Amino acid sequence: MHIGLVGLGRMGGNMRTRLRAAGIEVTGYDPNPEVSDVASLDDMVAALPSPRTVWVMVPAGKITDTVIDDLHDRLEQGDLVIDGGNSKFTDDFRHDALLEKKGIDYIDAGVSGGVWGLDNGYGLMVGGPAEQVERVMPIFDALRPEGPRDEGFVHAGEVGAGHYAKMVHNGIEYALMQAYAEGFELLEKRSDLLKDVPGTFKAWQRGTVVRSWLLELLVRALDDDDDLSEIEGYVEDSGEGRWTIEEAIMNAVPVPTISASIFARFVSRQEDSPAMKAVAALRHQFGGHAVKKSDD
Repeated sequence: MHIGLVGLGRMGGNMRTRLRAAGIEVTGYDPNPEVSDVASLDDMVAALPSPRTVWVMVPAGKITDTVIDDLHDRLEQGDLVIDGGNSKFTDDFRHDALLEKKGIDYIDAGVSGGVWGLDNGYGLMVGGPAEQVERVMPIFDALRPEGPRDEGFVHAGEVGAGHYAKMVHNGIEYALMQAYAEGFELLEKRSDLLKDVPGTFKAWQRGTVVRSWLLELLVRALDDDDDLSEIEGYVEDSGEGRWTIEEAIMNAVPVPTISASIFARFVSRQEDSPAMKAVAALRHQFGGHAVKKSDD
């Protein structure tokens, strides 16, 4: 199998490496010539056998829209586009409708795994026609974690379902991170009583009901900076937490925990706090997201 991959940043570059290790031929294009396999999008399309499969891994929004438009102009009937970025699910409806005019198929793929996906594999949530999903299953199998397929991959439904599932996944992620972060601040506050905060989190990794990969990443962050004094408690949001809350409001579903976690991120941009230092550290650990270094 041979696919095109547009976008070779933190995740896209690692995905290219993982796919090639599984025996899948990848021709990648990126505006950065230092990482790109070809000089242009035209060259990438020309290198692919028909019917072509192109995976798009660029920032959501206008950049993804532009890439989809460019591929619409270059691809042909029977080709397939997979959007693996963090697009809003409603954008998938527009992209699918545009490509359908030329008989180009479309799949949306929610991808989780961050900078660790190269070694651990990526959790995949996809939406689109069943026959097209099955056609490119070797790609999904190469990217997902080892083990049973249904523990790292789901065909969630029709177009839009994959990014919808990823949106809710990220909303849950916001809430889990906030819970660990608030626990960190409370433990730090009682340093007169509790003398080893990093050790406490480390001890929770086995046997406790709060153990998780996010907990392991927080332990890793504390190993690097035991009181998180080297970073500011300033935390951005990718948009998916907001979209989750919007959907909850539209469907009258109460999501108080997820809502509180996104508002806590807004608070982080107004004042520094130990809890938000922990959230910033967690985002850096799993996604390589930039942190603000403390002036102290």
